[in-house]
Amino acid sequence: MAYQKPSPEYVQIVLQRLQAAHPDAHCELNYETPVQLLIATILSAQCTDVRVNKVTPDLFAKYPDVTALAAADRAELEDVIRPTGFFRQK
Repeated sequence: MAYQKPSPEYVQIVLQRLQAAHPDAHCELNYETPVQLLIATILSAQCTDVRVNKVTPDLFAKYPDVTALAAADRAELEDVIRPTGFFRQK
């Protein structure tokens, strides 16, 4: 059976039901930009958000944007994210 994209109406119904069921839902990760959220989300795999939130302030201070992150020394970057576990895969 082929995948059928849900209609916009159906998506709105699902979103409304989720909002009603979880009115106080929010992301536990600390971030200021979409890129920081993406990075924090990647780091959160096999790790707690609490641990990620301890690592990201130093990470984002040392590497404030994707250009700085791309130019980072691999060993130094691994040392910063090591506490999140599986740091070589992340």
